Amino acid sequence: MLSFILSRLLRASMTVLLVMTFAFCVLRLSGDPAQILLGPDAPQEAIDAFRERWGLNDPIIVQYWAYLKSLMSLDFGVSMRDKSPALQLVLERIPTTLQLTIPALLLKLGIGIPAGVYAALHRESIADRGVIMLAVFGFTMPSFVIGLLLVLIFSVTLGWLPSGGQDSWLHGILPTLTMSIGGIGILARFSRSAMIEVLGQPYIRTASAKGVNWRDVVWKHALPNASVPIVTIVGFMIGSLIAGAVVVETIFAWPGIGRLLVVSVSNRDLAVVQCLLLLIAGTMVLANLAVDILYGWLDPRLRSKSGAH
Repeated sequence: MLSFILSRLLRASMTVLLVMTFAFCVLRLSGDPAQILLGPDAPQEAIDAFRERWGLNDPIIVQYWAYLKSLMSLDFGVSMRDKSPALQLVLERIPTTLQLTIPALLLKLGIGIPAGVYAALHRESIADRGVIMLAVFGFTMPSFVIGLLLVLIFSVTLGWLPSGGQDSWLHGILPTLTMSIGGIGILARFSRSAMIEVLGQPYIRTASAKGVNWRDVVWKHALPNASVPIVTIVGFMIGSLIAGAVVVETIFAWPGIGRLLVVSVSNRDLAVVQCLLLLIAGTMVLANLAVDILYGWLDPRLRSKSGAH
């Protein structure tokens, strides 16, 4: 098990390094921060001084090495826009984003999995077809379309909920629903498929033939085995919570990490963008790492394969 975990840790570290390197290069090739932050009418002397101040005149390999050395000392840089530490700006926005992402995740798990299991246990029924239809709608519709539809219905037409901002708990309902609907559809679809596949296995038929109570067959035999593929989807959802907030926070003017990323990219605020991308990549990699380790615990065959390689 130790070698299995170490191999996954090595892969996770390499993934974060590759993402960090790619983001660093793309940001410096996508535009000049001096031109954007100082404006098109800024004198050349001011632009030159700005570039010298932030080391933008150095070769990109020199900038990259300086960036790596600063990361080793846990220095994530300073915002070019307001001169505050980039990490501080990011940490200030995390609680605001979690106000949306945690309830959204709970809704995905609390509705998507039970709906998929119920549909599988009542296959070909009206409820099953209804779950399939709603699931297809949920995971095929882009989040920005869902958000705009919710605003049109509940804010513009009915006037029940605010369309944006963060003044009260009511302002969080629509963005939370927007982040939840797609995940609910995905989990319902995968849960249904996993349960149907498990219910068709010989050991389920054997347990039923032996007179085991159907409730025990479902809870003690079917659900534990069906949970293995669902773990992958849940892990991906946990890892993409922050990344998924970008579109939703922009639509609803929610002042979280996603909104900060959009503003920082438009301003070419390099340190803040790099810090945010590192956070997003790290979250996704850690979630996938946790899924791999959980897989190794649930299925010992994976550990033996890893050890063989």
